Amino acid sequence: MSTKHLKLSPYLLLVLTTLFWSGNFVLARYVRLEVPPVGLSFWRWALAGLLLLPFVWRDMVRFRGLVREHLGLVISLSLLGVTGFNTLVYLGLQTTTASNGVLLQSVMPLIIILLSRFVLGTRMSPWQVTGILASLVGVLIIVTKGEFSLLLALEVAHGDIWILAAVTIWGLYSVLLRKLPPELAGLPLLGYTVLIGVLGIAPLYLWEIGTGAVVQLNGVTLVTVVYVAIFPSLLAFLFWNRAVRQVGPNRAGQFIHLIPVFGSVLSVLLLGERLHMYHLAGISFVALGIYTGTLLYRADPG
Repeated sequence: MSTKHLKLSPYLLLVLTTLFWSGNFVLARYVRLEVPPVGLSFWRWALAGLLLLPFVWRDMVRFRGLVREHLGLVISLSLLGVTGFNTLVYLGLQTTTASNGVLLQSVMPLIIILLSRFVLGTRMSPWQVTGILASLVGVLIIVTKGEFSLLLALEVAHGDIWILAAVTIWGLYSVLLRKLPPELAGLPLLGYTVLIGVLGIAPLYLWEIGTGAVVQLNGVTLVTVVYVAIFPSLLAFLFWNRAVRQVGPNRAGQFIHLIPVFGSVLSVLLLGERLHMYHLAGISFVALGIYTGTLLYRADPG
């Protein structure tokens, strides 16, 4: 389960992570009428925890003292990365398309840069400011479908707002990873974040059940839960955490722009969704923002 002894490039790990996350968006959108959002988040991580436990419990016991020393940080990472991010993404996909979901995630690299500045003290260059503004223009194009007048009428889809909130949460998670001691990287951290994160989702899931929303069990929903438990959860978290430890949140964040590429192709192939000109315009501005905010900033210390 660990990537520690695998001689894989952190950049390959980031490519695989974005591919897995793209599939997560597409499948969550596909089963949205059969699996309620909080239910999908709960069962995703509950199954991931059961699969992970045989490999990780010894490390969790061995590092429990270190976890107690950094308990506030570990709890914060758990609630951000497991409880908050995934639940908000699935809520958003109830009312927005998978294409919009993956495209909106393209703003994440710029959010990471902003949060790195305020949380870690990483300085921000004029190129990064320009990149942030360009990326925000791209997001506005996507959520308004290219009609900025919708902002005046406040007709932005609720799902897009949930996705943007999830993106911000993941950006904070990625930045806070740099505050962890190296000993907690990998399986110990994943074990505790899954455990605490599932406990955080549980009361929300009980509330959802109380509203009458239940998971419909069939072949498609079972395959979906297994996929999201293994690939976007266990493997993607291990890969992302390791890559961020090696190359830093700012450089790792550059790879998020692969999600729209993978996700849009999967949405067209599996969901029959169409790409519109406003999608292309939005992603162009987002890509420009990423380029100017990260690649042109050669002195990035993160």
